[in-house]
Amino acid sequence: MQTKSEIMAKGRRRNDDLEIIYEDQWLIIVDKPSGLLSMSTGKSGEDTAYARVYDYAGKIFVVHRLDRDTSGLLVFAKDEETKIALQSNWEEAVQERGYTALLEGKIDDEEGWIESWLFESKKSLKVHCYELGPKDTPEKPPRKDWQYASTHCRRLKHIEIDGLTYTQVEFRLETGRKNQIRVHSQWIGHPIAGDRKYGAETNPIGRLALHAGVLSFIHPWTGKTMKFTSRPPRSFRKD
Repeated sequence: MQTKSEIMAKGRRRNDDLEIIYEDQWLIIVDKPSGLLSMSTGKSGEDTAYARVYDYAGKIFVVHRLDRDTSGLLVFAKDEETKIALQSNWEEAVQERGYTALLEGKIDDEEGWIESWLFESKKSLKVHCYELGPKDTPEKPPRKDWQYASTHCRRLKHIEIDGLTYTQVEFRLETGRKNQIRVHSQWIGHPIAGDRKYGAETNPIGRLALHAGVLSFIHPWTGKTMKFTSRPPRSFRKD
């Protein structure tokens, strides 16, 4: 098994640091770089966050995932009982999920809510947005395969890159749907920079400009509220 310092050194040599930021007898919390899969898609030889942490800790279990190109906080369990305890109660256990993104264009509103139905196409694997009807409620979707999604957004600042205006936005998830922030950003007309799948026309920092920077949840065994933070890469903070 590799040591924690060897895991981190591996990341530095590859310019895609994976940092272990917390560990106890049940959990390991890591800061995942953009471009690294959370776990394998089945292809041999894939470099993944799971594989790197496995090299350090031995048998582990994935609690949740981040998209390959999203960086930030990721949780692994050290035993199956802990994994099940978290996953079976994830929506209730999680107190806060915060992301920072760089969106195309200038957003003047200081903050707001985005609510919609989300539907994933099995053919294209893209998630699509549909407006809530006047009589719709989160508990009763118009179609059984539609999911209610709610995102709070707050404008942080405007950033000029190569003569174009971008808006740095903080997102707080009320629901945790696949690609939720990415498709909601496209829906309001301001795709995440670098997200060609969801309508972006530019890629100013050479990656998807989305970072999972805040995660707070109730520990399944101690009952304590655990809160972890990770600053987004300097490339899209521009401070």
